[in-house]
Amino acid sequence: MSSSPSPSSSLTRIPPAPRLSQVMGERPSAGVGWLANRVMDALSALPASVRDGLARFVGWLAFTLGIRRRVALENLAHAFPEKSEAERRGIALEAYITMARVVIESIDTRDHVDLSWAAPEASGDWEALKAHVATGQGALLVTAHFGNWERAGKLFVQRGIPLNALVRPLKGALNMRIVDNRVAAGAGLIYPKGAIAQAQEAVGLGESVLMLLDQALPAKAAVFVPFFGRPASTTPAMAVVAQRTGAPVFVVMGVRDASGRILRLEVEGPIPAPTVQEGQDPIAAHTAAVTAVLERHIRRNPGQWLWLHRRWKVQPPTESLAPGGTERA
Repeated sequence: MSSSPSPSSSLTRIPPAPRLSQVMGERPSAGVGWLANRVMDALSALPASVRDGLARFVGWLAFTLGIRRRVALENLAHAFPEKSEAERRGIALEAYITMARVVIESIDTRDHVDLSWAAPEASGDWEALKAHVATGQGALLVTAHFGNWERAGKLFVQRGIPLNALVRPLKGALNMRIVDNRVAAGAGLIYPKGAIAQAQEAVGLGESVLMLLDQALPAKAAVFVPFFGRPASTTPAMAVVAQRTGAPVFVVMGVRDASGRILRLEVEGPIPAPTVQEGQDPIAAHTAAVTAVLERHIRRNPGQWLWLHRRWKVQPPTESLAPGGTERA
């Protein structure tokens, strides 16, 4: 698709700074890359119903074979102790299908990807976000591995939101194809090294920054905040940039309907920094407040989050958290 906004958008696309658009990662050899891309081209050319049927089969197969199934079910047992084992297995299976759908949907490199299946109007606080961006100022957008986070980002660019995504360097033909698609869609890329400075630069350019806030970091680089009742290692970058720039924070989610094919944008915000009590870390408190909003969205559609992700693998240096998400001394 083109990096220009849709004709109906009244917002002007500001191209990302060249430094923010560089693609970093480890590409496969020329022969392997060529073959893998031809296979992905053929898959992308299949009718949408066939691709979705394939995603359902692949998700079912991965779940049936037990690939990270124990991780998913243990995570769900902690998050939803009130649900039956059968209910949790059903949620886990849906999560596997969600992951397969994301992969299959994200490898399409055609210039004009058909997004006609996407809901025409975003829900929630979309108008507040659009009005803010229309003033030429950037915002901080927070999401999770939920629904289809790749397509959600593409929809924001298509609707005229200048966007830079905070990502990790990847490797392999599949991952590099997805990364290339992000740039082709018109999104800039920000990598972990120097991420805070680059995010501040993007906001200063009037662009928004999209961050996934549900990835584990090494304990020394993270703040630990409550997530489904357990302390979760979380990047402080979002809260730090919000504090330094004054940019508003919005939680944005690409939510699938019951069919799995219709995607709507849910927007919540702006989320103000919480009133910090004496002895609390304001960065951890703000991160905890935004994470609580993410959790609320995931609880509404639990099968759309990646429960097979080892979200709680990094343990905090202390055994418990103080109110508001800060660590007890």
